[in-house]
Amino acid sequence: MIRFLFAALLFLQFQGSLVACAIDRPLATLKKEQGKADTLVQNGFQLIFVQQDPDFDSHVATRLKETFFQVYPVLVATYNPDAVHHVTLTIDTAYDGVAYAHDGRVVISQAWLKKMPRDVDVVTHEVMHIVQAYPSGSGPGWIIEGIADYVRYKYGVDNVGAGWSLPDVQEEHHYTNSYRIAARFLDWIEQTRKKEFVKTLDKAMRVRAYTEAIWRAETGLGLDELWAAYATSGNGKE
Repeated sequence: MIRFLFAALLFLQFQGSLVACAIDRPLATLKKEQGKADTLVQNGFQLIFVQQDPDFDSHVATRLKETFFQVYPVLVATYNPDAVHHVTLTIDTAYDGVAYAHDGRVVISQAWLKKMPRDVDVVTHEVMHIVQAYPSGSGPGWIIEGIADYVRYKYGVDNVGAGWSLPDVQEEHHYTNSYRIAARFLDWIEQTRKKEFVKTLDKAMRVRAYTEAIWRAETGLGLDELWAAYATSGNGKE
């Protein structure tokens, strides 16, 4: 009986060690993946800034944080007051794209920032996606990205320093090229056809009310008619 109890105690102790290892190992891995995390709060907005590489350029990190707090509250107030006030921004050492945003989280490639350290307005573009918060099936992808780049153009803090600008319209361009090409088209509409049209378009996308009829209803011209007028207007100017 004594031998049995002793063996049972050893077994339980061994099992406990295994459980402890099983718990500690994922936590250690998680900490390694997360790296250094800072939580900052300003005027009711919280940013959790995660550096997977603790040695990431501190100057660039500071500028990214400053850009968030300078831009995000303005975008929330301007476009969607119901947008989340808590955002996580991760500088990812493994991601091989540029950046993406989803569900209150922004991920930016560390390799990209090493190559383009002044491109802090990648934050402006990505946090606009958080503000957009469009449901599935809200509308065309080119509008989503076009609005985000339009916002970067209007609210960016250092587009010039990053060498980023909206391109002059070219014969081969089309609004479905998205991003900066679509952004310039949207800016032309605001400048020449309908002020604050982007706000109207953004809201329609968020409540899943977008149809192509919105272009004519708001500007007097259909989408393709607008593009034709824009493309022949002399680099987006009238």
